[in-house]
Amino acid sequence: MNAAVPPSGPSPSIAGKRRAGLRERLSARSLDALLLTSLPNIRYMTGFTGSNALAVITRRGGLFVSDSRYRLQSAAEVKGLKRVIGSAGLLEDAAAARALARCRNAGFEADSLTYAQYRSLKKLFPRVAFRPVTGLVEDMALVKDRDEIAAIAGAARVADSVFRDVLKAIRAGATELDIAAEITWLTRRRGGDADAFDVIVASGPNGALPHARPGARKIRTGDFVIMDFGAVVQGYCSDLTRTVCVGAAPRAMRKAYDAVLEAHAAALRAAHGDMPARALDAAARGVLRRRGFGRYFTHSLGHGLGLRVHERPRVSPASGETLRTGSVITIEPGVYIPGKGGVRIEDDVLLEGGGCRLLTASPRQLILL
Repeated sequence: MNAAVPPSGPSPSIAGKRRAGLRERLSARSLDALLLTSLPNIRYMTGFTGSNALAVITRRGGLFVSDSRYRLQSAAEVKGLKRVIGSAGLLEDAAAARALARCRNAGFEADSLTYAQYRSLKKLFPRVAFRPVTGLVEDMALVKDRDEIAAIAGAARVADSVFRDVLKAIRAGATELDIAAEITWLTRRRGGDADAFDVIVASGPNGALPHARPGARKIRTGDFVIMDFGAVVQGYCSDLTRTVCVGAAPRAMRKAYDAVLEAHAAALRAAHGDMPARALDAAARGVLRRRGFGRYFTHSLGHGLGLRVHERPRVSPASGETLRTGSVITIEPGVYIPGKGGVRIEDDVLLEGGGCRLLTASPRQLILL
């Protein structure tokens, strides 16, 4: 049975321009083709939103391969490429369609092709020299177009509305799992297609774990509660974190919150396109060091957002990237104190030439429930 056609990806004209840009990059690398196996990259280049596909982009054309479940869906979404609906397997069907018939040198996505698939590739296309490629499509996707920004902004609005409404469910006696389930339900109710990732709810001492999984722990009076979640809208992700307190805030945790809030504000003031990613991380990290919390900030300041919830650029002390005007990134300083708890404040921002524009709008001042 064919799946219903979901919201479309990029328009045929936009997808065509992206493929033209990719072909220029192939030529610069002396490649005749690129084999796409990463579903987000396939969506970016073809518009296909399903769960099983392969695409080959050559210097003069290209091929899209899927299975019979997506016969109707791919016909609606994929334009400008030869389309093959097969049954033998994606690589086998591509070989039968002579996808690389005139190619000597082809790239494959080193981050998504498995070793078993690589062996099949070599067997099916014995006359082609294959070269591992990283970041070719991802570099193009760093700068978002108007439609992409609108989709991420829509996902951010969903997350903001979820945060506003979930506050009613946070109280002493509620479990982390209760709150996580409420967030997932609200995400769908408020227009999200799905959670962008597994919801994080961490209360009390569990907040010291940056990626804690929600469990059966009951929230207590005086607990700080971290909620990290996002929505998917038209394939694009948002990522929002807020920390609230149930009852009066313990003094030590209030100091941690104020330090994280100051670090977040410093990063917002500093953020703009064409700056080193490590410099933006340093703007927040320096505040936390001065406030005595530097050793409790154990992860990078942020990451890119798009069709993936974690994508380039990485905003970290070790990053060698320059941030690009038109990229969407997260800014998420945090403090994690073993045995006591944690604080994280995260927003999504669009980098512009002279600064940044917030896409998420939830209150950042500490909320006492």
